[in-house]
Amino acid sequence: MKYGQHKASYYVINGITFFRVIAAPFLLALLFTGRYDIFKWLLGVSFFTDLIDGYLARKYKVTSIFGARLDSLGDDLTVLIGIIGLVVMKPAFIKQEIVLLILLLVLFLVQIIYAFIRYGKMTNFHTYLAKTAAVLQGVFLLLTFFTERTNLFLFFAATIITALELIEETILISLLPEWEANVKGLYWVIKKKKQGTKR
Repeated sequence: MKYGQHKASYYVINGITFFRVIAAPFLLALLFTGRYDIFKWLLGVSFFTDLIDGYLARKYKVTSIFGARLDSLGDDLTVLIGIIGLVVMKPAFIKQEIVLLILLLVLFLVQIIYAFIRYGKMTNFHTYLAKTAAVLQGVFLLLTFFTERTNLFLFFAATIITALELIEETILISLLPEWEANVKGLYWVIKKKKQGTKR
């Protein structure tokens, strides 16, 4: 790929990622003004950009530290807005599953605080578990908003995978002395460390 094309791809793909960041306040405005139909469609677009930007970045080889950080910020904001949407539109469900949601919040805060203590910033590991959790979260939230039904099986699957992902990231922080982006997962880090000790 030529330099000009590479640079153009970099800006386009990061622009797709940035959409999730700038969409967040608009989503909140739609939610709190009762424009639920527009809210769920725009949220769906945000989740769709999450599916394509990482794929395009790898395909066109324009991955970067900035892109990884922007992607993580966009992901977290999109899921947060989705959860706020559940609080507003499905308060009974939130009350029913409050214990599990608080558990996930605690695991998330532990991971975030540990990352700031260790690295001075958030992680951008983008592990396989994190990608799986993001897909499950997105599918659950969108199905809930579009079908008006709450799929408990999907909710529990997303909860379990998200919890495992947060635990894995916390362990990875303890194993990796320096900040890294795009880490596949715990198995690969341990494997790499074992290979390093054999040399």
